[in-house]
This record gives sequence, structure tokens and C-alpha cells, in this order.
Amino acid sequence: MKEDSNLKNSSPMSKKEAKEHIGTLQKLQEKDPEFYEFLKEHDKELLEFNEEDIDDDFESDEEEEETQIDQYDNLDGEAENGEEPSKNVITTAMVDSWCTEIHDGAKIGAIRSLLRAFRAACHYGDDSGDDSTTKFSTMSSSVFNKIMLVVLTEMDGILRGLLKLPPSGGKKEMVIDLMSTRRWKNYNHLVKSYLGNALHVLNQMTDNEMIAFMLRRLRYSSVFLAAFPALLRKYVKVALHFWGTGSGALPVVSFLFLRDSCVRLGSDCLDDCIKGMYKAYVLNCHFINATKLQHIQFLSNCFIELLRVDVSSAYQHAFVYIRQLAMILKEALSGSTKKKTKKKGEEAPPSSTKKRGKETPSSSTSKKETFRKVYQWKYINCLELWTGVVCAYSSEADLRPLAYPLTQIITGTARLLPSACYFPVRLRCVRMLNRISASTGSFIPVSLLLLDMLEIKELRRPPAGGVGKAVDLLSTLKVSKAALKTRAFQEACVFSVIEELTEHLAQWSYSIAFLELSFVSSVRLRNFCKSTKVERFRREMRHLIRQIEANSEFMNKKRTTISFLPNDPTAASFLEDEKKLRTSPLSKYIATLRQRAQDRSDALKESSVLVGDHSSKFGNKIMEDDDYDDSEDEKSAGLLLLGPDSKNNLREDVKKKKNKPSEEVVAVDEDIIGDFILSSDEDSLIDDDTPDGDDSEVEAPPAPKRRNKKQNSHLDSSKPRNSKSKKRKRAQGK
Repeated sequence: MKEDSNLKNSSPMSKKEAKEHIGTLQKLQEKDPEFYEFLKEHDKELLEFNEEDIDDDFESDEEEEETQIDQYDNLDGEAENGEEPSKNVITTAMVDSWCTEIHDGAKIGAIRSLLRAFRAACHYGDDSGDDSTTKFSTMSSSVFNKIMLVVLTEMDGILRGLLKLPPSGGKKEMVIDLMSTRRWKNYNHLVKSYLGNALHVLNQMTDNEMIAFMLRRLRYSSVFLAAFPALLRKYVKVALHFWGTGSGALPVVSFLFLRDSCVRLGSDCLDDCIKGMYKAYVLNCHFINATKLQHIQFLSNCFIELLRVDVSSAYQHAFVYIRQLAMILKEALSGSTKKKTKKKGEEAPPSSTKKRGKETPSSSTSKKETFRKVYQWKYINCLELWTGVVCAYSSEADLRPLAYPLTQIITGTARLLPSACYFPVRLRCVRMLNRISASTGSFIPVSLLLLDMLEIKELRRPPAGGVGKAVDLLSTLKVSKAALKTRAFQEACVFSVIEELTEHLAQWSYSIAFLELSFVSSVRLRNFCKSTKVERFRREMRHLIRQIEANSEFMNKKRTTISFLPNDPTAASFLEDEKKLRTSPLSKYIATLRQRAQDRSDALKESSVLVGDHSSKFGNKIMEDDDYDDSEDEKSAGLLLLGPDSKNNLREDVKKKKNKPSEEVVAVDEDIIGDFILSSDEDSLIDDDTPDGDDSEVEAPPAPKRRNKKQNSHLDSSKPRNSKSKKRKRAQGK
């Protein structure tokens, strides 16, 4: 165009300046025709200047704005007695007139006036509202709403029209290319005014619906933030705050604003958003309850979805944060190994023991702090978050390598404290490992983590604490010592182990090596059936063993029909059709267990305490196979429901126990299975209430009281006293 050639290196002209320039050229032709001819030959473009080629958009329009302002000033009349005129009060008619002018010809004066009114509306009520530089002020709520609605709904399209941009969309490269043009130099202050004033009112508003509406509209103009890095950082900070703490639709709208900004602006915005969202997630998961659990799950889903914008860039952040979790676990594990070496080093020289004695208070507190860093909701929820990331992007080559280190961290967390009080943590870790195994198709040996839970003392003993409250092992991290002795905890522990073990075995129920994978589990389940005295636990275990055996027979029949070797690549596609149809016995059995677990969680949501004879039952529906006699459990629990003949039966049991006291003590106190020892007493490592080595939870038989010589003579008066009997007693005492 002629405009681009004539005004390439000059500032934009108004029509008045253009007329003056044409007049100067005409006078030059009259006064100095020779120089005019010289310009024709060497600079012909300068003389071919045309007034009609000037675009109205490049008009400076300062005089027009001043006349408009003077007109609005004259609406209220001049102040009497020499006083200065007051500020212009914006009316609905003024806003309508600006909108009409913009729609008719997109005049720059009306756009600037509308943005000035928008600025006055955004700063209305501030301390700086009486600033003399502001030309307008708002007085009524209807005018305020009118200005906000008009600007937020139409200003993005108006600015895009001025800058000759597409009506929607665009990326950072488009704005970078635009920044070198003359149009951007003339109108960038309008864009900055719109975004800056909108940010100011976002920080002042408290109504969630209005904030959500503003973010929804500003989302379309987020591409302009590429030209204003300072504003971009402030917008990201505000959106992250609303995403983490908002209610209703505000968190969703805030996340959409952040995601669109990352898509359009690239790594400049993505890095800040990933760091900010991870920090907001950690701050929100310090404590967990039923209502907050849904919000944390929402935050986790949003974070996982944000990583999809750039998976390769997400790997760098994921690697750093997972490494932080590994370092925290390493510190806790080093503290536990030091304590074990201290226990074993009792034969150390006196000098070393004295030094250790001096360091005991500070070292014990530091160990407790290191354990608390791992066994807290913040750490466990971070593991849950990265488990969701690995499972969601298991097919991506960039994030799939993170599965192995994350699996090692989760396994180490589960084995950190093998205490019954922290079985909820172990169950959560097992559930995470099952998810990673199912998504990546990698075998993770979680059966040992579950089978070791069946070897605790609390499951071998009768429930001395009675029925107790219903226990939800998935909504807590630590079970109290009093709850460990209840029947409700025993049922929750056994049923959870069965469900997670079945989930693990069902994933590999179509593997050609299922018989070998399930052999150890079958043996240890049979041992548990033999050792436990609770009939309902035996029934559950026998049912699971039958399902494992049925699945083994199912796989053995399929194995007889194949001819390839185990290392053959075709073994990976073995029984793919059956796996899709879920025809194995364990696949069918796990469906029933999932339904039972869902019923249990629904019942716990309805009421945390279930009253009645079946209060430890999870779920409103009791299975038919649970019709059993609880007389043995009630007797062993201390005879909670005493019958008419209970006293005689109790005396007979006491007499039998007196005949074999040593055997009973060994059966109760011995809880060593191989090299793995589980006890509720091991939580003294991080329990402030009980000192180290406290065995208050072990229900050992009371020690016999010592009798003095007078009591002995009185009690033994009826017995013959001879030297032989005295010698026998002395030998027995020794």
C-alpha cells in the first residue's frame, strides 16, 4: 500500500497534518521549480503523497478526545463562584453512545473513553479514587455493571480488530511478530490498560461468580500477556490462588485460564504454572477428611492434565520432585538403621555408651522428625500424585522411566515402619503399586507386603477391646493402640489384605507363569488359616485359596496347548482375548470384592459409628456366608455377652490354663515368623506419648505376686513340713 511506502519510517499523521504537508509541496513547486524537478527524479514517492490514503485508525485524535471531554464537562455546567468543575459522572447514555460509535466505525476516541471509564470502574472505591488525573467517575451500580459487561464481553474483539488479528486464538509467535509493527506501538497502551485494570479488580473482588466470569472472558485475551511478562506473572499468581482455594466453578475456570495460557504462551508460562500448581497441591493436602478428599483429587487431576501440554518439559519437573521425595525417604531410612545398630551394640565399650547416652535426646527427636516427614499426609499425597502421573502417561516415552524410581520409593515407604499402627500407610502404598503395575504392565511383587500384615500379634489374639468402631484404613494414616485390639480393626485389616492381594493376582491371572507367581501366596494363606482361631477369617481365606487354585487349573489347561518357550515374544500376547473378556476365576472374584469394598466405604460415609451386634460389619448388606456363631470370639474377648452357664465354663477354662501355664505364655508372646517381626509396639519410634521400649500393648499374663514368709507359713500350715518338700521347693525356685 502507499501508506506503507510513504510512511514507512515516519510517525502516523492526522488528516490535518497531511493537508499541511500537501500545501508545503505546492508552495515548493511555485517557489523553486528546479528543486521540485530534482525531487521528481530522485524521490518521486515523496511527491505522490495522497490525502485519501491516510487511515482513520492512525489519527491521533487528541483534539477529538479533548472536545468530547469538554462536552461531557459542559453537561453538568461550570461550577459557580470560581470553583473548579467536578469530575464527569458516567451515565448509561454515555456508555451506549461509545458502544454505538465503536460498532459504526471503530473510532479510537470512543475506545479510549470506554477504557478510561473501565479504569474508573475498576478503581472505584480505592484510596486513590480522588486522583485528579482520572477524568471519569462512576456513581451507580447499574452503570458499573454496564461498563464491566461491555468491556469484558467486547473489548477482546475490539482490540483484535484494531491490531488486525484473527478474531480468536493465536499463540506467542503471533504477538511477537506484532510487536515490531507500527500498529502495536500505537495501540499497545490500550491492551495494557485493559489487562492491568482487569487484574486490579480481580485482586479486589470477593464474589466467586463475578471472578469466574472475568477469568472466563480474560481467557480469550491471555495471548496478549506474551508482550507483558510482569503482568503474566501476576495473572498466573492470581489464577493459582483461585484454583487452590476457590469454591464452586471458580477452580475449574481458573484451571482453564492457566491451561490456555500455557498452550498459547509455551514454556514461559508452563514452568511457572507447574511449580505453582504443585506448591498449591502440597499446601492443600496437609490434612484429609471426607470433603477435602474430593478437592485434593480434583487438584491432582488438573495437575496431571496440565502436564499434557508439554510432556518433555514435564519430565524435568517430575524428576526433580520425585528426587526430593527419595531424599526425604533416604534420611528416614538412615535414622532407622542407626537405631537398629544401637540396639545391637549393647556390648560396646563403656566410653562409647557414654557418648551415645549424651546424644540420645537430640538424636531421638531428630529421628522422630525424619519419620514424621514420611508418615504424613503431605508426603503420601505427593506419592499419590506422581503415581497418577505415571499411570496417565505410561505410554509416553518421556515419563515412563519414572515408574521404576517411584516404585522403589513407594516400597521403601511401606517397609519403613512395619508396625500395625501404620498399616493404613502400607495399604495405600500397595494400592499405588497395583496401579503402576496395571498401567505399565510390569510385575511388582506386592504380595509379600500384604502377607506380612497377616502375621501381626493383633490378628492372632482375641479382640480384647471389644467390637469397637468401624475403621476406614484408607482415610487415616495411623490407627490408635486402643483400636488395634478391636474386632473392627481385625476385620478391616483382613478384608483389605484379601482385596488388594486379589487385585494383584487378578492382574496376572492371565500370565503363563501364574502358577509360580501364586505359589508363595497360597502357602502363606494356608498357614494363616491354620494359625487363626477366627472362623470368619478362615472362611474368607479358604474362599480366596479356592479361587487361586481354580485360576491355576484354568492356566494349566491353557499351558498344555502351547509349544513356545517362556522367552518367546509371543508369550506376551498369550490369552489376550480372554483378558479382554475377563473370563478367569480371579477376574470374576475381584468384581465381587470391589462391590463389597464400595459398600463398606458408602456405609462409612453415612455414619462413622455403626451401632448394634454387627457394628464391625462394613456395609448395610451382610453377606449370606457371614451367618456364623460368635460365641468363641465373645468368650475370648472377655465374655461381653455372658450367658447363664458362663461362670462354670469360665472356671473350667481357668483350671485348664493353670495346668499348662508355660505353654500359654509361649503361644501368646511368641510372634516371630522367620526374620520379620511385626508388633504395634514399634510405633514408639515416632510416638511422643510412650517412651522407647514400652510394651504396654502386649497382653502378657500377670506376674505372680511374691509372698512373705508369714503368708507362706499360713498357707502351708495344712501341708506336711519335711526336709524333702523344702528341698523340692528350693529346686523349683531356682
